[in-house]
Amino acid sequence: MPPEISAEQVVPQPARSFDERERQALYDIINARRDVRNEFRPDPIDPAALRRILAAAHAAPSVGFMQPWDFLLIRDPKRRADIHAAFLRANAEAEDMFEGDRKALYRSLKLEGILTSPLNICVTCDRTRGGKVVLGRTHNSNMDLYSTVCAVQNLWLAARAEGIGIGWVSIFRPQDLRDLLGIPDHVEIVAYLCAGHVDELYPRPELEARGWRQRLDLDSVIHEDCWPGQ
Repeated sequence: MPPEISAEQVVPQPARSFDERERQALYDIINARRDVRNEFRPDPIDPAALRRILAAAHAAPSVGFMQPWDFLLIRDPKRRADIHAAFLRANAEAEDMFEGDRKALYRSLKLEGILTSPLNICVTCDRTRGGKVVLGRTHNSNMDLYSTVCAVQNLWLAARAEGIGIGWVSIFRPQDLRDLLGIPDHVEIVAYLCAGHVDELYPRPELEARGWRQRLDLDSVIHEDCWPGQ
Protein backbone atom coordinates (compact mmCIF):
# COMPACT_ATOMS: atom_id res chain seq x y z
CA MET A 1 0.00 0.00 0.00
CA PRO A 2 1.48 3.40 -0.96
CA PRO A 3 2.45 5.35 2.17
CA GLU A 4 0.32 8.38 1.27
CA ILE A 5 -2.90 6.31 1.48
CA SER A 6 -4.24 5.74 4.98
CA ALA A 7 -6.01 2.56 6.02
CA GLU A 8 -9.27 4.50 6.47
CA GLN A 9 -9.27 5.40 2.78
CA VAL A 10 -9.42 1.78 1.64
CA VAL A 11 -11.98 0.52 4.15
CA PRO A 12 -15.68 0.79 3.16
CA GLN A 13 -17.60 3.45 5.06
CA PRO A 14 -21.35 3.61 5.77
CA ALA A 15 -23.24 4.54 2.62
CA ARG A 16 -24.91 7.94 2.72
CA SER A 17 -28.70 7.88 2.55
CA PHE A 18 -30.61 10.55 0.64
CA ASP A 19 -34.00 11.82 1.72
CA GLU A 20 -37.05 12.04 -0.53
CA ARG A 21 -36.46 15.70 -1.37
CA GLU A 22 -32.87 15.04 -2.45
CA ARG A 23 -33.91 12.07 -4.57
CA GLN A 24 -36.68 14.05 -6.24
CA ALA A 25 -34.28 16.89 -7.03
CA LEU A 26 -32.07 14.46 -8.94
CA TYR A 27 -34.99 13.03 -10.90
CA ASP A 28 -36.22 16.56 -11.66
CA ILE A 29 -32.83 17.53 -13.07
CA ILE A 30 -32.69 14.38 -15.21
CA ASN A 31 -36.18 14.97 -16.60
CA ALA A 32 -35.52 18.70 -17.18
CA ARG A 33 -32.31 18.11 -19.15
CA ARG A 34 -32.55 19.20 -22.78
CA ASP A 35 -30.28 19.31 -25.80
CA VAL A 36 -30.05 23.08 -26.30
CA ARG A 37 -29.65 24.17 -29.89
CA ASN A 38 -30.05 27.94 -30.10
CA GLU A 39 -31.52 29.26 -26.85
CA PHE A 40 -28.27 30.42 -25.24
CA ARG A 41 -27.74 33.78 -23.56
CA PRO A 42 -24.49 35.49 -24.56
CA ASP A 43 -23.29 36.34 -21.04
CA PRO A 44 -20.27 34.35 -19.85
CA ILE A 45 -20.43 31.39 -17.49
CA ASP A 46 -19.25 32.12 -13.96
CA PRO A 47 -15.79 30.49 -13.55
CA ALA A 48 -16.76 28.95 -10.19
CA ALA A 49 -19.88 27.36 -11.72
CA LEU A 50 -17.85 26.07 -14.66
CA ARG A 51 -15.33 24.57 -12.24
CA ARG A 52 -18.11 22.77 -10.36
CA ILE A 53 -19.52 21.41 -13.62
CA LEU A 54 -16.13 20.13 -14.79
CA ALA A 55 -15.46 18.66 -11.34
CA ALA A 56 -18.75 16.74 -11.64
CA ALA A 57 -17.65 15.44 -15.03
CA HIS A 58 -14.26 14.47 -13.63
CA ALA A 59 -16.01 12.52 -10.85
CA ALA A 60 -17.52 10.11 -13.39
CA PRO A 61 -16.76 6.40 -13.13
CA SER A 62 -14.03 5.11 -15.43
CA VAL A 63 -12.77 1.64 -16.26
CA GLY A 64 -9.61 0.85 -14.33
CA PHE A 65 -9.87 4.38 -12.89
CA MET A 66 -8.00 5.50 -16.02
CA GLN A 67 -9.93 8.81 -16.25
CA PRO A 68 -9.38 9.02 -20.02
CA TRP A 69 -11.16 12.33 -20.58
CA ASP A 70 -9.87 15.82 -21.35
CA PHE A 71 -11.97 18.97 -21.66
CA LEU A 72 -10.96 21.52 -24.30
CA LEU A 73 -12.55 24.90 -23.48
CA ILE A 74 -13.00 26.82 -26.72
CA ARG A 75 -13.69 30.55 -26.52
CA ASP A 76 -11.60 32.04 -29.35
CA PRO A 77 -14.00 33.58 -31.94
CA LYS A 78 -11.77 32.77 -34.93
CA ARG A 79 -11.38 29.12 -33.95
CA ARG A 80 -15.11 28.80 -33.32
CA ALA A 81 -15.87 30.40 -36.69
CA ASP A 82 -13.67 27.81 -38.39
CA ILE A 83 -15.40 25.02 -36.46
CA HIS A 84 -18.78 26.46 -37.42
CA ALA A 85 -17.76 26.46 -41.08
CA ALA A 86 -16.79 22.80 -40.79
CA PHE A 87 -20.16 22.11 -39.21
CA LEU A 88 -22.00 23.84 -42.06
CA ARG A 89 -20.23 21.70 -44.64
CA ALA A 90 -21.16 18.50 -42.80
CA ASN A 91 -24.67 19.75 -42.11
CA ALA A 92 -25.30 20.26 -45.83
CA GLU A 93 -24.23 16.67 -46.43
CA ALA A 94 -26.52 15.46 -43.64
CA GLU A 95 -29.49 17.37 -45.01
CA ASP A 96 -29.15 15.59 -48.36
CA MET A 97 -29.50 12.23 -46.60
CA PHE A 98 -33.15 12.94 -45.75
CA GLU A 99 -36.12 13.16 -48.06
CA GLY A 100 -39.47 14.91 -48.18
CA ASP A 101 -40.93 16.13 -44.91
CA ARG A 102 -37.92 14.87 -42.98
CA LYS A 103 -35.61 17.05 -45.06
CA ALA A 104 -37.81 20.12 -44.52
CA LEU A 105 -37.97 19.48 -40.78
CA TYR A 106 -34.23 18.94 -40.59
CA ARG A 107 -33.64 22.21 -42.42
CA SER A 108 -35.88 24.05 -39.93
CA LEU A 109 -33.86 22.98 -36.89
CA LYS A 110 -31.73 25.75 -35.44
CA LEU A 111 -28.22 24.43 -34.87
CA GLU A 112 -26.25 27.64 -34.29
CA GLY A 113 -25.02 27.09 -30.73
CA ILE A 114 -21.38 26.96 -31.81
CA LEU A 115 -21.45 30.72 -32.31
CA THR A 116 -24.25 31.87 -30.01
CA SER A 117 -23.15 30.10 -26.83
CA PRO A 118 -20.38 31.77 -24.78
CA LEU A 119 -18.39 28.53 -24.46
CA ASN A 120 -17.72 25.40 -26.49
CA ILE A 121 -16.32 22.27 -24.84
CA CYS A 122 -14.74 19.39 -26.71
CA VAL A 123 -14.61 16.22 -24.61
CA THR A 124 -12.01 13.69 -25.68
CA CYS A 125 -10.83 10.22 -24.69
CA ASP A 126 -7.10 9.49 -24.44
CA ARG A 127 -7.04 5.80 -25.28
CA THR A 128 -3.44 5.38 -24.08
CA ARG A 129 -3.81 6.92 -20.63
CA GLY A 130 -4.16 3.67 -18.71
CA GLY A 131 -1.25 1.92 -20.41
CA LYS A 132 -1.33 -1.15 -22.63
CA VAL A 133 -3.40 -3.28 -20.23
CA VAL A 134 -6.24 -1.60 -18.34
CA LEU A 135 -8.15 -3.31 -15.56
CA GLY A 136 -11.68 -3.91 -16.82
CA ARG A 137 -10.86 -3.16 -20.47
CA THR A 138 -9.08 -6.43 -21.22
CA HIS A 139 -12.04 -7.89 -23.13
CA ASN A 140 -13.93 -4.77 -24.25
CA SER A 141 -11.64 -2.15 -25.71
CA ASN A 142 -14.43 0.43 -25.88
CA MET A 143 -14.88 0.72 -22.13
CA ASP A 144 -12.73 3.87 -22.07
CA LEU A 145 -15.11 5.49 -24.55
CA TYR A 146 -18.11 4.48 -22.45
CA SER A 147 -16.40 5.95 -19.40
CA THR A 148 -15.95 9.26 -21.20
CA VAL A 149 -19.64 9.32 -22.11
CA CYS A 150 -20.38 8.96 -18.39
CA ALA A 151 -18.32 12.12 -17.85
CA VAL A 152 -20.37 13.90 -20.53
CA GLN A 153 -23.61 12.92 -18.79
CA ASN A 154 -22.31 14.11 -15.43
CA LEU A 155 -21.33 17.41 -17.03
CA TRP A 156 -24.72 17.79 -18.68
CA LEU A 157 -26.72 17.17 -15.51
CA ALA A 158 -24.49 19.38 -13.35
CA ALA A 159 -24.83 22.16 -15.93
CA ARG A 160 -28.62 21.85 -15.86
CA ALA A 161 -28.57 22.14 -12.06
CA GLU A 162 -26.53 25.37 -12.44
CA GLY A 163 -29.02 26.85 -14.94
CA ILE A 164 -26.62 26.27 -17.83
CA GLY A 165 -27.77 24.59 -21.02
CA ILE A 166 -25.74 22.11 -23.05
CA GLY A 167 -26.05 21.27 -26.73
CA TRP A 168 -24.26 18.28 -28.26
CA VAL A 169 -23.09 18.97 -31.83
CA SER A 170 -22.35 15.69 -33.60
CA ILE A 171 -22.47 16.80 -37.24
CA PHE A 172 -18.78 17.04 -38.12
CA ARG A 173 -16.30 15.16 -40.21
CA PRO A 174 -14.11 13.93 -37.34
CA GLN A 175 -10.88 14.74 -39.15
CA ASP A 176 -11.98 18.35 -39.69
CA LEU A 177 -12.50 18.82 -35.97
CA ARG A 178 -9.28 16.97 -35.16
CA ASP A 179 -7.28 19.26 -37.46
CA LEU A 180 -8.89 22.46 -36.17
CA LEU A 181 -8.20 21.57 -32.52
CA GLY A 182 -4.83 19.88 -32.98
CA ILE A 183 -6.03 16.61 -31.44
CA PRO A 184 -3.50 13.75 -31.80
CA ASP A 185 -4.45 10.49 -33.45
CA HIS A 186 -4.51 8.40 -30.26
CA VAL A 187 -7.11 10.72 -28.71
CA GLU A 188 -10.75 10.11 -29.69
CA ILE A 189 -13.25 12.95 -30.00
CA VAL A 190 -16.29 11.94 -27.97
CA ALA A 191 -18.44 15.08 -27.73
CA TYR A 192 -18.47 18.67 -28.97
CA LEU A 193 -20.67 20.67 -26.61
CA CYS A 194 -22.07 24.18 -26.60
CA ALA A 195 -22.61 25.67 -23.14
CA GLY A 196 -24.37 28.78 -21.88
CA HIS A 197 -27.06 30.13 -19.60
CA VAL A 198 -30.64 29.61 -20.77
CA ASP A 199 -33.92 31.26 -19.81
CA GLU A 200 -36.23 29.03 -21.85
CA LEU A 201 -36.25 25.33 -22.69
CA TYR A 202 -38.66 23.08 -24.53
CA PRO A 203 -41.01 21.30 -22.11
CA ARG A 204 -40.08 18.02 -23.81
CA PRO A 205 -37.32 17.08 -26.27
CA GLU A 206 -37.59 19.22 -29.39
CA LEU A 207 -37.49 16.28 -31.81
CA GLU A 208 -40.35 14.66 -29.90
CA ALA A 209 -42.33 17.90 -29.85
CA ARG A 210 -41.81 18.35 -33.61
CA GLY A 211 -42.90 14.78 -34.37
CA TRP A 212 -39.51 13.51 -35.55
CA ARG A 213 -39.65 10.59 -33.13
CA GLN A 214 -41.72 9.78 -30.05
CA ARG A 215 -40.34 8.54 -26.76
CA LEU A 216 -40.50 4.77 -26.55
CA ASP A 217 -42.66 3.28 -23.83
CA LEU A 218 -40.44 2.29 -20.91
CA ASP A 219 -41.91 -1.21 -20.67
CA SER A 220 -41.04 -1.86 -24.32
CA VAL A 221 -37.30 -1.59 -23.58
CA ILE A 222 -37.20 -3.55 -20.32
CA HIS A 223 -36.55 -7.28 -20.67
CA GLU A 224 -35.98 -10.03 -18.12
CA ASP A 225 -33.04 -12.44 -18.25
CA CYS A 226 -32.56 -12.59 -22.03
CA TRP A 227 -33.40 -10.93 -25.33
CA PRO A 228 -37.14 -11.09 -26.16
CA GLY A 229 -38.13 -14.30 -27.93
CA GLN A 230 -35.03 -16.20 -26.86
